[in-house]
Amino acid sequence: MNVQRWIARREPNWKRLDELLQQAEKKGIKSLAAKEIKDLASLYRSVSADLARARTNKVGSMLTQDLQKLTSRGYNQIYQGSQRQEWQQVKEFYLWGFPRVVRESWKYIAIATGIFFLMALIAWWYAWRDPVFVAITVPEHIIQIVEEDGELWMGSIVGIEPLASSSITINNLSVSFGAIAGGITAGLYTIFIMGLNGLSIGAIATLVGKNNLAYPFWAFVFPHGSLELPAIFLAGGAGLLIGKAMIFPGKYRRLDALKLNSIKAAQLLFGIIPMLIIAGTIEGFFSPSPVIPNIIKYLVGTGLFCLLVLYCSRDREIGSRNIGD
Repeated sequence: MNVQRWIARREPNWKRLDELLQQAEKKGIKSLAAKEIKDLASLYRSVSADLARARTNKVGSMLTQDLQKLTSRGYNQIYQGSQRQEWQQVKEFYLWGFPRVVRESWKYIAIATGIFFLMALIAWWYAWRDPVFVAITVPEHIIQIVEEDGELWMGSIVGIEPLASSSITINNLSVSFGAIAGGITAGLYTIFIMGLNGLSIGAIATLVGKNNLAYPFWAFVFPHGSLELPAIFLAGGAGLLIGKAMIFPGKYRRLDALKLNSIKAAQLLFGIIPMLIIAGTIEGFFSPSPVIPNIIKYLVGTGLFCLLVLYCSRDREIGSRNIGD
């Protein structure tokens, strides 16, 4: 191979790649036009091939090092820049995208929430009048601890916090996944899950109320429940979105409606997962702690719920106006 002739022929490409990389490094890859980005990728592949050829033919250590630096810079801009862009998209989703999807899906979330509280109210009404109903809906060991020992059952978490936290998180995630996946049954299984959980919480609330344990019980529930219950309601709303697309596709073809609503359901799921992880951590470490006064638990739970409402109310336009002010 005639080295000098090869260098003369390839050097314009190296210089052009260097120019594009300098601009990308100073102003960001977004400063490049679409054609320049395409050229950057093409030149990077070309120069990578040149580097391999230079090593094979031993054209000189100085040139090889220069080509190595050039390809390394190209790699950083193309691949690591792509990774930064992906992380930026994740950040944008959690800052603005998730709250927007929650607002757009509020009707379905409200229906899921309504089903839950309706069944909780029914359970409360029956449980006050019929002890058999409590025995059917509440696990036997919980009834025994509350009625015979006169205390709550959450004390068993103390001492095994990490294990309890992970177990609680996995259980809540499985309930949420089930509620979302239940949409493929035209929403019937989603409705079942929301109703079943409502019955359970209503019956347990009545049980502890009858035994004068309501105050410490709700002190336990408030901190993690302020995130856990809304997450389950969001999951129920996501499942109903899918069910609605199957039964009432509206102006879209059924398959198109299912695709659109499934995307929203998936976005709700992505937002739910961090909520349940945080809630599981709180339920494992904070909620059952006998050291923390109940009033603090009520305040923390209320504060977290208020922050969640504010977060879901976030709007990019409102945020932009505030920055401008």
